[in-house]
Amino acid sequence: MPDVARPYAASNALEDTGQMPALFVRERQPTPPPPPRATGPDFDRIQHGKEFVALRKTFRRFVFPMSLLFFTWYMTFVLLAAYAHDFMSRKVWGEVNVGMLLGLGQFASTILITIAYLKFANKRLDPKVEALRASVRAGER
Repeated sequence: MPDVARPYAASNALEDTGQMPALFVRERQPTPPPPPRATGPDFDRIQHGKEFVALRKTFRRFVFPMSLLFFTWYMTFVLLAAYAHDFMSRKVWGEVNVGMLLGLGQFASTILITIAYLKFANKRLDPKVEALRASVRAGER
Protein backbone atom coordinates (compact mmCIF):
# COMPACT_ATOMS: atom_id res chain seq x y z
CA MET A 1 0.00 0.00 0.00
CA PRO A 2 1.41 3.47 -0.88
CA ASP A 3 2.74 5.73 1.83
CA VAL A 4 0.18 8.49 2.46
CA ALA A 5 2.70 10.98 3.86
CA ARG A 6 4.79 10.70 0.68
CA PRO A 7 2.65 11.20 -2.39
CA TYR A 8 5.45 10.05 -4.69
CA ALA A 9 8.36 7.79 -4.22
CA ALA A 10 11.81 9.13 -5.00
CA SER A 11 13.28 7.37 -7.97
CA ASN A 12 16.76 8.45 -7.02
CA ALA A 13 18.42 8.81 -3.65
CA LEU A 14 19.75 12.26 -4.59
CA GLU A 15 16.21 13.47 -5.37
CA ASP A 16 15.23 12.64 -1.85
CA THR A 17 17.95 14.89 -0.40
CA GLY A 18 17.23 17.76 -2.79
CA GLN A 19 20.77 17.66 -4.12
CA MET A 20 20.24 16.82 -7.76
CA PRO A 21 23.32 17.09 -9.92
CA ALA A 22 23.26 20.10 -12.21
CA LEU A 23 22.47 19.39 -15.81
CA PHE A 24 24.56 20.71 -18.70
CA VAL A 25 27.62 21.48 -16.61
CA ARG A 26 30.91 21.39 -18.43
CA GLU A 27 33.80 19.81 -16.73
CA ARG A 28 36.28 22.41 -15.65
CA GLN A 29 39.24 22.60 -17.94
CA PRO A 30 42.56 23.58 -16.45
CA THR A 31 43.23 27.23 -17.18
CA PRO A 32 46.15 27.74 -19.51
CA PRO A 33 49.08 29.70 -18.18
CA PRO A 34 49.05 33.40 -19.07
CA PRO A 35 50.92 34.29 -22.23
CA PRO A 36 54.42 35.59 -21.74
CA ARG A 37 54.47 39.31 -21.10
CA ALA A 38 55.42 41.22 -24.21
CA THR A 39 58.42 43.42 -23.90
CA GLY A 40 57.95 46.96 -25.08
CA PRO A 41 57.95 50.56 -23.99
CA ASP A 42 57.52 51.40 -20.33
CA PHE A 43 54.34 53.44 -20.75
CA ASP A 44 54.20 54.48 -17.11
CA ARG A 45 57.69 55.96 -17.29
CA ILE A 46 56.87 57.69 -20.59
CA GLN A 47 53.62 59.15 -19.24
CA HIS A 48 55.38 60.69 -16.25
CA GLY A 49 58.42 61.86 -18.23
CA LYS A 50 59.02 65.57 -18.75
CA GLU A 51 58.68 65.33 -22.57
CA PHE A 52 55.21 63.78 -22.37
CA VAL A 53 54.09 66.19 -19.65
CA ALA A 54 55.20 69.12 -21.85
CA LEU A 55 53.37 67.60 -24.83
CA ARG A 56 50.18 67.21 -22.83
CA LYS A 57 50.47 70.79 -21.54
CA THR A 58 50.89 72.13 -25.08
CA PHE A 59 47.87 70.11 -26.24
CA ARG A 60 45.69 71.35 -23.38
CA ARG A 61 46.75 74.95 -23.94
CA PHE A 62 44.98 74.79 -27.32
CA VAL A 63 42.10 72.40 -26.66
CA PHE A 64 40.62 73.79 -23.43
CA PRO A 65 40.31 77.45 -24.49
CA MET A 66 39.03 76.45 -27.94
CA SER A 67 36.46 74.09 -26.41
CA LEU A 68 35.29 76.78 -23.99
CA LEU A 69 35.04 79.31 -26.82
CA PHE A 70 33.02 76.95 -29.01
CA PHE A 71 30.75 75.87 -26.16
CA THR A 72 30.01 79.52 -25.32
CA TRP A 73 29.28 80.28 -28.98
CA TYR A 74 27.02 77.21 -29.28
CA MET A 75 25.09 77.97 -26.08
CA THR A 76 24.63 81.59 -27.20
CA PHE A 77 23.10 80.31 -30.43
CA VAL A 78 20.82 77.87 -28.58
CA LEU A 79 19.67 80.49 -26.05
CA LEU A 80 19.02 83.06 -28.78
CA ALA A 81 17.00 80.47 -30.72
CA ALA A 82 14.99 79.60 -27.60
CA TYR A 83 14.36 83.07 -26.17
CA ALA A 84 15.07 85.76 -28.79
CA HIS A 85 12.56 84.85 -31.49
CA ASP A 86 12.21 88.42 -32.76
CA PHE A 87 15.96 88.84 -33.15
CA MET A 88 16.50 85.43 -34.77
CA SER A 89 13.63 85.91 -37.23
CA ARG A 90 14.85 89.34 -38.39
CA LYS A 91 15.30 89.23 -42.18
CA VAL A 92 18.77 89.94 -43.50
CA TRP A 93 18.00 89.62 -47.22
CA GLY A 94 15.15 87.81 -48.93
CA GLU A 95 14.05 84.86 -46.84
CA VAL A 96 17.40 84.57 -45.06
CA ASN A 97 17.17 85.58 -41.41
CA VAL A 98 19.64 86.01 -38.54
CA GLY A 99 18.89 82.53 -37.16
CA MET A 100 19.83 80.88 -40.46
CA LEU A 101 23.10 82.81 -40.62
CA LEU A 102 24.01 81.96 -37.03
CA GLY A 103 23.11 78.30 -37.67
CA LEU A 104 25.39 78.22 -40.73
CA GLY A 105 27.98 79.97 -38.56
CA GLN A 106 28.01 76.88 -36.35
CA PHE A 107 29.16 74.78 -39.30
CA ALA A 108 31.68 77.40 -40.38
CA SER A 109 33.14 77.69 -36.87
CA THR A 110 33.50 73.91 -36.63
CA ILE A 111 35.43 73.84 -39.91
CA LEU A 112 37.61 76.77 -38.81
CA ILE A 113 38.40 75.13 -35.47
CA THR A 114 39.36 71.91 -37.27
CA ILE A 115 41.68 73.79 -39.63
CA ALA A 116 43.21 75.73 -36.71
CA TYR A 117 43.81 72.49 -34.79
CA LEU A 118 45.45 70.83 -37.78
CA LYS A 119 47.83 73.75 -38.20
CA PHE A 120 48.53 73.81 -34.47
CA ALA A 121 49.16 70.06 -34.32
CA ASN A 122 51.41 70.07 -37.38
CA LYS A 123 53.48 72.98 -36.07
CA ARG A 124 53.62 72.38 -32.30
CA LEU A 125 52.52 68.84 -31.41
CA ASP A 126 53.85 66.60 -34.16
CA PRO A 127 57.53 67.60 -33.74
CA LYS A 128 57.29 66.90 -30.00
CA VAL A 129 55.59 63.55 -30.65
CA GLU A 130 58.34 62.53 -33.09
CA ALA A 131 61.04 63.55 -30.59
CA LEU A 132 59.30 61.50 -27.87
CA ARG A 133 59.01 58.48 -30.16
CA ALA A 134 62.68 58.74 -31.07
CA SER A 135 63.70 58.88 -27.41
CA VAL A 136 61.52 55.85 -26.62
CA ARG A 137 62.99 53.90 -29.53
CA ALA A 138 66.50 54.81 -28.38
CA GLY A 139 65.67 53.71 -24.83
CA GLU A 140 64.39 50.30 -26.01
CA ARG A 141 67.69 49.34 -27.59
